[in-house]
Amino acid sequence: MRHGDKINNLSRTAAHRKALLSNLANALITNKRIITTLAKAKALRTYIEPLITKTKKNETKEQIMHNHRLVYSHLQNKEAVKELFTVVAPKVAGRPGGYTRIIKLGKRIGDNAETALIELVDFNEVYVKGTDKAAAGATKRTRRAGSRKKAETKEEAAPVEVKSDAATPAAEEAKPADEPKAE
Repeated sequence: MRHGDKINNLSRTAAHRKALLSNLANALITNKRIITTLAKAKALRTYIEPLITKTKKNETKEQIMHNHRLVYSHLQNKEAVKELFTVVAPKVAGRPGGYTRIIKLGKRIGDNAETALIELVDFNEVYVKGTDKAAAGATKRTRRAGSRKKAETKEEAAPVEVKSDAATPAAEEAKPADEPKAE
């Protein structure tokens, strides 16, 4: 029976697995995305997401120091901890979880292992919603509603213009010949 055997051992001893996940987490924090095997990426997700959550729970100075020490005990890298608390934490402050994304890349040529790209969600400019538009204060619009609004404004404006032209047909004939007509 496999009751409570939830962790993927990755065919490594506990010390080797701890070092592997720590190194992968340091690389992910500093580079924002890494390519590894699918099994390692899934194990890394369960390892790093609680660490990122610890960076958000900072109300008092004692809690801040305590969380720094807890995260450092897992990562053992001062630069990665500093990057996590100063760069990553403000970006993920509004996100309730799911800080990483795993994208399958296919099989590796050498050993046919399933590879995957794991990245921090808020640091991918392609998938981040409304980076420039949200800063500019623009609202999200659908194509259909936008075209309907444009058509309604043209219909409202067109009768006013037609009435002014229809009221003075002689004015159109009196225009000088050197002005080109709009087609």
